[in-house]
Amino acid sequence: MNDAVKLISLATASPPHVIEQETVAERARAFFAERYRDFDRLYPVFRNSGIERRQTAMPLEWYLQDRTWPERTKAYLDGALELFIAAAGLALERAGVCADEVDTIVTVSSTGIATPSLEARAAARMGFRPDVARVPVFGLGCAGGVTGLSLAARLAKADPGSRVLMVCLELCTLAFRLDELSSANVVATALFGDGTAACVVSTAGDGVGAIGGAGEHTWPDTLEIMGWRVDPHGFGVIFDRSIPSFVVANIAEGMTEVLKTTGLAFKDVDRFVCHPGGAKVLQALELALHFPQGTLGHEREVLADHGNMSAPTVLFVLERVLADKAASRLFLSALGPGFTLSGLSLTV
Repeated sequence: MNDAVKLISLATASPPHVIEQETVAERARAFFAERYRDFDRLYPVFRNSGIERRQTAMPLEWYLQDRTWPERTKAYLDGALELFIAAAGLALERAGVCADEVDTIVTVSSTGIATPSLEARAAARMGFRPDVARVPVFGLGCAGGVTGLSLAARLAKADPGSRVLMVCLELCTLAFRLDELSSANVVATALFGDGTAACVVSTAGDGVGAIGGAGEHTWPDTLEIMGWRVDPHGFGVIFDRSIPSFVVANIAEGMTEVLKTTGLAFKDVDRFVCHPGGAKVLQALELALHFPQGTLGHEREVLADHGNMSAPTVLFVLERVLADKAASRLFLSALGPGFTLSGLSLTV
């Protein structure tokens, strides 16, 4: 295992504002019910989402006004920088690594645009070296946590002994839209939260686990299932109502293919660590993968405490699974725009 790529540390961070789901439901009804005739049909999603509270980059009052693209971008840059520093700093501390010992930084985020990218904006405060390699990644959506960790592992393997910091950060709530009367926007309002996860990856040192193979499976003709569209107000969410049924019909075959890519089969995995996109998606995963109902308990806990934070959510789940110390062969999985399943093996 000495030459294996290891997950040296993992840390998570949440923004300071906490919003209870009941409050969100009440405010959503006040803003949408009289303007959107399908709102009453969609309203149960707030109660049935499995979410109790969420953390947000901005206080509740900020979301109760129409916002322009520049306002959303400023909120992203300000909030993302602080969360980047918080999560990255904690991951480095847990790894016993100083910022100037980091050789490569992978920054994964799809909920805002930052040029220069976030790791450059954080460099002076964090103390990164001038020659640190920067790899910003955009567009992976909910799959970004798994794919980002896989990319970090590949970079560490290509340069043995180097230290790679991966920061996965999403401020999904900045896409809340008062002007958009659509089912996708209402569902996003019921589901989205904000959060960050950071990992240190290297072949050097002791880690919490060895990162194994990784793989992806993209289904053809599925571009419209999930993603963003862009207009003068900012991002608008694309959510197809068929996501749970698509998971039931297709995830088993896709997971089999991804496992095969990593040299594994279902029987080899002690615990699947899944991205909790929503309560219905978790039910669909358990049904399609033949897990006993309730198997994905930590996934439900993270969803209840944080909502769907997109890419970092699965790493919040991993943090809880690792604390359990109840399984040795883990397999991380997440579904994202493409429509793509991303998977990664971790032995602890």
